[in-house]
Amino acid sequence: MASQGSGNLSKRRFPAIVLAAGASRRMGRAKALLPWAKGNLLDQAVGQAWCLGDEVWVVAGCRYPLIRYRCRRQPSGWLRNPEWEEGMASSLRRGLGALPAAAAGAFVVLVDQPLITLESLQPLADHARADPARAVAADYNGRPGAPAWLPRSLWPAISRITGDRGAASVLAAAAAHRVRVPGSELDLDTLEDWRKLSGHQANRPESQAMPTAKMPRLTDRPMV
Repeated sequence: MASQGSGNLSKRRFPAIVLAAGASRRMGRAKALLPWAKGNLLDQAVGQAWCLGDEVWVVAGCRYPLIRYRCRRQPSGWLRNPEWEEGMASSLRRGLGALPAAAAGAFVVLVDQPLITLESLQPLADHARADPARAVAADYNGRPGAPAWLPRSLWPAISRITGDRGAASVLAAAAAHRVRVPGSELDLDTLEDWRKLSGHQANRPESQAMPTAKMPRLTDRPMV
């Protein structure tokens, strides 16, 4: 077993969570499994998370284990959220609660922002690593949103959120540093949204595509 030295700590300081437990009711089908590029939307989100974090955990609920079987780009592990019907808040609690004590915080990635590229994510990753104690989030016209870095100091407040809400209110109260993340403003909730964004994807230069070579640094783990 590896020692708990500085090298091991540094690898585990910046985990990423992919929220993929919802029912996608407005979509009418599993949003995470909609085709995208050479895979599906969950593959894309896991790839984005690997661009940010040293380890990646997918919080799953509705349609598990189907989404796991169809996910080609594997995370470090899967976290089952038995309270997924409560909404996004329960998935945040499940994900943050499972992270190691060495984590200074967590990146949060959604499955419905497929146009975000590696280049778009770099400022978010850089700011989080430069000052892990400060929240960092995508800028939505002056408001913070996902993807985001949630420092551990905010986790108690985030754990008190209920319903189908994310951490935006906590990020705003903490005066999160906002960075421009091109593509974050284009999410999808309906099949029509997906069709439109698929058109965007088809017209993007190959250089802007999410890299496929980013692989997990930890062996795939079972559902926790």
